[in-house]
Amino acid sequence: MTFEGGDDDGGVVPELTLRMGDYVKLRQPAECEEEGFGDVEPSTPRRRGLIWWWAKVALLCVVLGVLAGVFLKWVGPFFMDKELMPIINWETTTFSTPVLALVIFGSVALFPTLLLPSTPSMWVAGMTFGYGLGFLLIIAGVAVGVSLPYIIGSLFHHKIQGWLEKYPKKASIIRLAGEGNWFHQFRAVTLIRVSPFPYILFNYCSVATNVKYGPYIMGSLIGVVPEIFVAIYTGILIRALADASHEQHSLSASQVILNVVGFCATVATTIFFTVYSKRQLKALQKEEELLLE
Repeated sequence: MTFEGGDDDGGVVPELTLRMGDYVKLRQPAECEEEGFGDVEPSTPRRRGLIWWWAKVALLCVVLGVLAGVFLKWVGPFFMDKELMPIINWETTTFSTPVLALVIFGSVALFPTLLLPSTPSMWVAGMTFGYGLGFLLIIAGVAVGVSLPYIIGSLFHHKIQGWLEKYPKKASIIRLAGEGNWFHQFRAVTLIRVSPFPYILFNYCSVATNVKYGPYIMGSLIGVVPEIFVAIYTGILIRALADASHEQHSLSASQVILNVVGFCATVATTIFFTVYSKRQLKALQKEEELLLE
């Protein structure tokens, strides 16, 4: 099959010969997208966005590191000398080590029931007992501290359920703890503990979701582990600054670097676990919505 034609000037264009069986296939846009051609253009903006995100993370780490260095070098020792050193001296002269351990355990166990924060007691555990014994004291206190509100909340089960029904959006995360089997409840409780959900509020409201005590206590103990280590590290850092202030000398360059690195690692770990738990909770919410549909 032969086609001839002329151009605008009256010339003759070359012949275009198509034999039988020869054809040209024009691809549709949908076919190009299926074969990956549609992803060529958006790849560059997506890559730039990813690079920019990492650049912001790096800049944030640098800023936090500088602020931590300034705090450890100048602000920390001054604050320790004027505020915390008198408290530490009072603590060490008033209580013996066994009595102080009982005070820490009791405060961590009872303060959540009284709607009081127990984080300062965790700092004292880190300052006095370090990671090993400090962790054991805190985790034992936490076991009691999350169990008492669960037992007390069971006495007001219907009232708490009525309160949750008034705030369905805010209570949607809490209700995840009472859905599904044992593992599902354990996973939901763990993620809620890791996420920045109000710790004391969940202690009392969890029982209204009909969550079993087994997954509740196990998920609670595992979920608070990151918070406990952050609190113990904070207490150890406070002790290091207090010792430097008491001995009237500033921290050395190596000590400042180690503390800054530890501080940045602690912040990064906390952010990671928080973001991860929030994403997983959203995934659980979507799963529940699909099941309800």
